[in-house]
Amino acid sequence: MNALIVITGRGLGGDAVVAYNLIDALEKKGVHCEIALDESAPGVLFKKKGYDWHKIIIPQAGGHAATKLSSLKAAFKMLPATFRARSLIKKLDVDFVVGVIGGGSIVASVGAKLAGKPCATLCCTPLDMSVCPKLNHCILLPEYYRFREENLPDNLSKTYYPIADNITSGNGEIALEKLREYPLFDENKKTILFSSGSSLFKGMIEAANNFVEFTDEYNVLLIGYPMYDEYLDLINEDKIIYLGFLDWLNHLYDFIDMAVLTDDGVMIEEVLACDVPIVTITKIKWGRYHNMEGLFKGAILETDMEDANETILYAFDIYDSLHENVLIYSEIINNAKSDLADQIIDICGTKS
Repeated sequence: MNALIVITGRGLGGDAVVAYNLIDALEKKGVHCEIALDESAPGVLFKKKGYDWHKIIIPQAGGHAATKLSSLKAAFKMLPATFRARSLIKKLDVDFVVGVIGGGSIVASVGAKLAGKPCATLCCTPLDMSVCPKLNHCILLPEYYRFREENLPDNLSKTYYPIADNITSGNGEIALEKLREYPLFDENKKTILFSSGSSLFKGMIEAANNFVEFTDEYNVLLIGYPMYDEYLDLINEDKIIYLGFLDWLNHLYDFIDMAVLTDDGVMIEEVLACDVPIVTITKIKWGRYHNMEGLFKGAILETDMEDANETILYAFDIYDSLHENVLIYSEIINNAKSDLADQIIDICGTKS
């Protein structure tokens, strides 16, 4: 079977990681995958992995942070985008189409419908969920509120994020050797990772800065590309080890004692899969709130910025309890990638 995977975003961070892991799972089950990105996307992740891609139009409204204005602008671009997608689907003559989140899901849905091909979409934003369920089967990601519902209509199902196979095969000793290169690193201290994903948001820098002023009893690591270059000047590098964008995250996950993250995205599940407890700081990304504490009960503590320092320390006080619950979810998450590929093949393959 052949599939076209239509992916929103720049081909760099969260959406691209989800798509790449899904592609890997589908290919292991014998599905040849073609990739479509927005014509402006640099596609860094796929370039590093040796993949080429087709350039189409994939409008973005901003996901959970979409406004009426951004949604309207995206809507105007959607008509030419879907016809361009239809042309690509017809040209490639794939057996089915998969849309990955937001604009990618909407373009895939409409384009596949116009081309007469089966389609499944990964959805988690209000906009993709307003369109895609009317056209094809939608697979809900954890951020969408209906993920928590026990009974869903026939055209909806759900999945945890597909994570990379190597995420749980990290070697903490490799991370330790790399961290020893930083003068601030102290092997006698526990280590906390602060991250807002592949992109470093101002709020996460503030959270890390606040914590190192509150206590000096931990190694504090900060990762990610800054959203704006000037954000680099905000990092207290006298007390924080800033690691930038890493290609050895799996080793770091195997080493750290705790992660402090935003309450969304694939990194939460990567960290849980590696048996590491989490504190999530809410509303750092454009005011978003997803209640990951409620989804991963007993494995995550949730806090706002004001109470973050005390919550992190409390997480260490109840560390054993958190870790015990993390182990429950790690097994489920580690099976999600293969299960998702099977689900899509079952949904689309039987209709092609």
